[in-house]
Amino acid sequence: MELSKIEPFLEGNTILITGATGFLAKILVEKILRVQPNIKRLFLLLRASDTESARKRFNVEILQAELFNVLREKIGTNNLNSLVEEKVFPIAGDISIEDFGIENSEMKHEMLKEIDIIIHSAATTRFDERYDIAMNINVLGAFNVLKFAKRCANVKILVHVSTAYVGGEGEGVISEKSFNFDDYYIDIDVERKVIDDKLKELEAQNLTSKEVTMAMRNLGIQRASLHGWPNTYSFTKAMGEMMLGHFKENIQLVIIRPTIITSTYKEPFPGWIESTKTLDTFMLIYGKGISNVFLADPNTNADLIPGDMVVNSILATIVAHGNNKSYQNDFIYNISSSKGNLLKLEDMRLYTFNYFTKNPWIDKHGNIIKVKEITFLSSMDSFQAYISRYYWPLLKVLQLANVLTWYYLIDGTYTNLKRKIDNAIRLSKLYKPYVIFHGRFDDSNTERLRMRMKDCKMDDLLNFDPSCINWEDYFMNIHIPGVVKRLA
Repeated sequence: MELSKIEPFLEGNTILITGATGFLAKILVEKILRVQPNIKRLFLLLRASDTESARKRFNVEILQAELFNVLREKIGTNNLNSLVEEKVFPIAGDISIEDFGIENSEMKHEMLKEIDIIIHSAATTRFDERYDIAMNINVLGAFNVLKFAKRCANVKILVHVSTAYVGGEGEGVISEKSFNFDDYYIDIDVERKVIDDKLKELEAQNLTSKEVTMAMRNLGIQRASLHGWPNTYSFTKAMGEMMLGHFKENIQLVIIRPTIITSTYKEPFPGWIESTKTLDTFMLIYGKGISNVFLADPNTNADLIPGDMVVNSILATIVAHGNNKSYQNDFIYNISSSKGNLLKLEDMRLYTFNYFTKNPWIDKHGNIIKVKEITFLSSMDSFQAYISRYYWPLLKVLQLANVLTWYYLIDGTYTNLKRKIDNAIRLSKLYKPYVIFHGRFDDSNTERLRMRMKDCKMDDLLNFDPSCINWEDYFMNIHIPGVVKRLA
């Protein structure tokens, strides 16, 4: 890339970010304000009833987050508040509605006239989300963002944040290729009709809201499995990509596919995380002494990427593609680590055991929790056999005791144990595609993008090279301490 083709990084641009309260979007907002306060405007789409509620939600959930402490200390609280007041515009909206349901026509007109860059990071990431909700957000929401982008007079690029696991349970090298409806025999109208018919059927049965939710979650898993995906999340994200690719026309579209996103590596400081991610659930269960036996193949590639590196890759694509049509063919990027810095679940097992051995959890009574070595069971059959051998007999004893005592003495103990067993099986089934996974993600496009950043002297500012990560140091001194501090 020629230096003459690069404008000052984001300077003078108006940017729209969806899903502004999400983990990645917060890191993105902080990075932009910290390194390029000379943007023109930053529109943030948030779910809220009105502009005042959106502004309040921004102040409470985003600006007051620990994440912004570095910037606050760097420029001062008053200067940060002034910068936000001048540049940041929270917008009440919903991506599942056309034009996001924005009611302020004057504001919408300004957005359509001014926006240069759109970063679409809004999504529901729950693996077994209700199918109707996942369809509205991950599929139709992506389409609504695209339609809005087409109406923007000066839009240069639309960056869509997807997932590397959008291809399902692959093996071998997983390429940076696009999806289309014809290859998978998927018809969005048929899927929407399935949803509508199911909702009508459930309504006629006069079920509780909880029963309806469970039925719609099961429907999502069923439809995903029917079409070859392991869960509702990856299935609907795949359909969202298909919608964008099919209807993008002349829009400069870039799709970012990160693998399992973890706490920040360096920016704005190491170890920031918010909400429990895929593998963190098991770390917390283990550290608290709840279980040391998990469904997982130790040879699985634990393809992790820190959140700040994902954000840097998003910004790098804007630098590379925003004003340069010649890079249109490389529009899908696997943001992964398995090719350049391989990590196995076996390595994670060792790091996690060592951390909680050296830094044991202290329970609410002040007692030290001593952890045992972690045991991995590498198939669903072996995991369910373990449950049957060690937990179902105890459950049967408690069930019999309940009957003999007229459910008076230990009904709560039985109920709690059954719930824990059911949750363990449910979580294992949901996480199976990620803990028993034999694929490895190709990142050829991403490597070329890294080279472009190096050519234009932006590789330090926008570092997303996982080869620089020492995984043992990262887990022992950054990630696990961050999880314990912020998520426990």
